[in-house]
Amino acid sequence: MKFIHTADWHLGKLVHGVYMTDNQRVVLEQFVDMVAEEKPDAVVIAGDLYDRSVPPTDAVELLDEMLFKINVELKTPIVAIAGNHDSAERLSFGSSWYKYSQFYLSGKLTDQFKPVQINGVNFYLIPYAEPGVVRQLLDDDSIHTHQEAMKALIGKIEETTLNPNEPNVFVGHAFVLGGQTSDSERSLSVGGSGCVEAGLFEPFSYTALGHLHSPDAINHNKVKYSGSLMKYSFSEAKQRKSISIIEMDEKGNFNHRYRSLTPKHDMRELEGYLEQLLDPSFYEKERVDDYLKITLLDEGALIDPINKLRQVYPNVLHLERKIALTDLKKKQSFHSIRNEKKSELDLFEQFYTEMTTAEFTSDKKEAMAGIIEKVLRGDAAK
Repeated sequence: MKFIHTADWHLGKLVHGVYMTDNQRVVLEQFVDMVAEEKPDAVVIAGDLYDRSVPPTDAVELLDEMLFKINVELKTPIVAIAGNHDSAERLSFGSSWYKYSQFYLSGKLTDQFKPVQINGVNFYLIPYAEPGVVRQLLDDDSIHTHQEAMKALIGKIEETTLNPNEPNVFVGHAFVLGGQTSDSERSLSVGGSGCVEAGLFEPFSYTALGHLHSPDAINHNKVKYSGSLMKYSFSEAKQRKSISIIEMDEKGNFNHRYRSLTPKHDMRELEGYLEQLLDPSFYEKERVDDYLKITLLDEGALIDPINKLRQVYPNVLHLERKIALTDLKKKQSFHSIRNEKKSELDLFEQFYTEMTTAEFTSDKKEAMAGIIEKVLRGDAAK
């Protein structure tokens, strides 16, 4: 049995004031072509189809078009759940009749844990839900964290429908403990209560997760993130983006391979002096229409650098100065020192060791202590 694992499409995403919908269309058209080529038995979408609970109209139309091509035109079953960015209620619309075309969409969590069976594999669809929702659904007052909620849900699956002698795939949307985050992922909770442990998914042959945007977010033999469809923040600029192809046998053993999609505009970072970046010998070797974050190394005053850069790089989304970042770090360091409430002598010793390579000997310390004492006495006298 072969299925494609994807997640975190975030249709309608707005990045630095620019809608990603056109770029998402380019990537999704490649995805549809990949489905046609691979001919999988199912496509699994592990949450966050949209970027917000009320997506823009063009995002809704794009999703409708792409799912129709996959499910109706290519006759490929789809297994999908809602993520934390989606509206569970809106995604649930039509799900009762979607299944007749083998489109299994679980938007809202229910207390029915019957799996979707496709070619001998059981897919357990658990859409994203807050612990409070799970607590009420299962009538269990002990549930307060995502870990407790997930443990209870998997426990119910094991009690009611799980056959350990068959291939079982868990489809969920969660933050597995130890996973690597990026700026475009919305936090599930304050502190660590939003995390779940990978060990919870041990009963399943494969766990297809959404939420973290890198396929390398965790290193586990059976618990996998597909990663996001595209790069959605500059913190993801160096991530690889891919689609997971899973081929599973009747015992639940599987082979895992990746295929890449190519966006119309990549998301990258550039650093250099303004004159260098505007030099044709430099930019002629660059993909100038990519979405860019540019860090300038110049120290002096610059006149309208953003518009000069956009004459060459039309999709500059963020511009910053290296010197400004350095000054900010120094300022933060200074505030940190002040907040530690060190004595004047301790502060001077720290300053001395940072500014020189010489040792702050006991003689120097004694001399400086005397100077500080005189200064403080003078202030007191005033």
